[in-house]
Amino acid sequence: MGEDGVRLEGDWDYIVVGAGSAGCVVANRLSVDPGTRVLLLEAGGRDNWIWFHIPVGYLFAIGNPRADWMFETEAEPGLNGRALKYPRGKVIGGSSAINAMISMRGQAADYDHWRQLGLEGWSWADVAPVFRRLDDHFLGDGEHHTTGGEWRVEPPRVRWPVLDAVARAANEMGVASVPDFNTGDNEGVGYFHVNQKRGVRWSAARAFLKPVLGRPNLRLETGVLVDRVVIEQGRAAGIRFRRGGEVVEARCRGEVILCAGAVASPLILQRSGIGPAAELARHGIARLLDRPGVGGNLQDHLQQRAIYTVAGVRTLNETYWNLARRAWMGVEYALFRNGPLTMAPSQLGLFTRSSPDHERANIQFHVQPLSLDKFGDPLHRFPAITVSACNLRPTSRGAVRLRSADPADKPVIAPNYLATDEDRRVAADAIRVTRRLMGQGALAPYQPAEWLPGPGVGDDEAALAKAAGDIGTTIFHPVGTAKMGRTDDPAAVVDARLRVIGIEGLRVIDASVMPTITSGNTNTPTVMIGAKGAAMVLADNQKGLRR
Repeated sequence: MGEDGVRLEGDWDYIVVGAGSAGCVVANRLSVDPGTRVLLLEAGGRDNWIWFHIPVGYLFAIGNPRADWMFETEAEPGLNGRALKYPRGKVIGGSSAINAMISMRGQAADYDHWRQLGLEGWSWADVAPVFRRLDDHFLGDGEHHTTGGEWRVEPPRVRWPVLDAVARAANEMGVASVPDFNTGDNEGVGYFHVNQKRGVRWSAARAFLKPVLGRPNLRLETGVLVDRVVIEQGRAAGIRFRRGGEVVEARCRGEVILCAGAVASPLILQRSGIGPAAELARHGIARLLDRPGVGGNLQDHLQQRAIYTVAGVRTLNETYWNLARRAWMGVEYALFRNGPLTMAPSQLGLFTRSSPDHERANIQFHVQPLSLDKFGDPLHRFPAITVSACNLRPTSRGAVRLRSADPADKPVIAPNYLATDEDRRVAADAIRVTRRLMGQGALAPYQPAEWLPGPGVGDDEAALAKAAGDIGTTIFHPVGTAKMGRTDDPAAVVDARLRVIGIEGLRVIDASVMPTITSGNTNTPTVMIGAKGAAMVLADNQKGLRR
């Protein structure tokens, strides 16, 4: 083998790195043929902890090293020097095991834009049928949804009068109520649909991986830390990883497929000698391929978490601090799979425009009947709601880089939030829209009072942009760090069939391939990319197009 290490027994057709939202789908689809041998490598563990399954468990999973990689960003100039916690799932199912469970496809124009960039096969007309086939949707068979797929979607199992009032306030402001955000145009207000099944979180592992783990041709290895792709004569030949105290190599005769996510996939490429030449040299990594786009083009949704105190209406804050109500929450969930323990982090969604300059909805609100300083902290002792607005299509671009060549080292994550005039303008306008929403007559009986950013923050552009930097935080949607592009695009990492440009037998299939971020929560688009990417792998290999 060269270097000290052991060989993992088996001759694999496909090695899939990462059992997250995309990797679970890819492993499922590639192992359908019993004659095809698939190895799935996951750095995290099994999802054998109760808080992976009770929906409100995200409060305990995020910030817990059992479930979360515990990443942090660098100090961000756009956030006035603050660094942010950057949760990523550390378990089979990946971030779908700890995320908001919100089922959101984005807007048709997002995918049509990808096609306009020269990415054949990625228009809305191309991806909408893939979304539909994945569905096991409570709305049943129709133009946009169907039943019988693995990806279960249900309505929320609890409603809050204060959120109903926010929806009516949006109507008063001219935003129409919509029953379904997933038709290609998500402008409107309504309750989010969630990836749950009868009050239990429906992660990618539950949907796609666990039902097929009995296949003899599919092997899952957990607790392994991938170092790099083994590349021989310009072709991916295997994977080197750490398992306990030993270095292990697995060989592959077909393709190596990275599904490790927008943070980890570009790091594996960089450790494999594929990336910006100067970065590789800085860490003493032998350069195989100078691809400057690897780790660049990082995009994320930054939310401004506005908090308003309310009166005369119930929020989760009071329930949290009342022992009797808290006990009833547990009983309600145990007996009926109902109540606040089934709640996603956000229940009410609102998509609108930050100003008339935008042709389609460019900001998304996540509205919660609760408030807290940050995830992991207790809820506030006063009744309040959180009204978070995020810029759906930021123009700022950041990067993910190696801190060292050691795969155990935490990465350098620099999202570069609010780096452009456009993003600062949208952030300021979003706070204005928030204030206008909370000032509508439908909410007057509840006396909403701005607690954050606070009434002392004026309406001028500079004050609002600074406030956005003070209260802005990630909504956990990193994408774009191994972007799809034309082969003549120097910043592209993979082509439209998700093949790494310049290396044979190697693909990336996860959120990192998005050239631009989708207009909404990114988990369901990542699942779609997994399904579409796996179909491409199978089609190409059936045609004898292994490269």
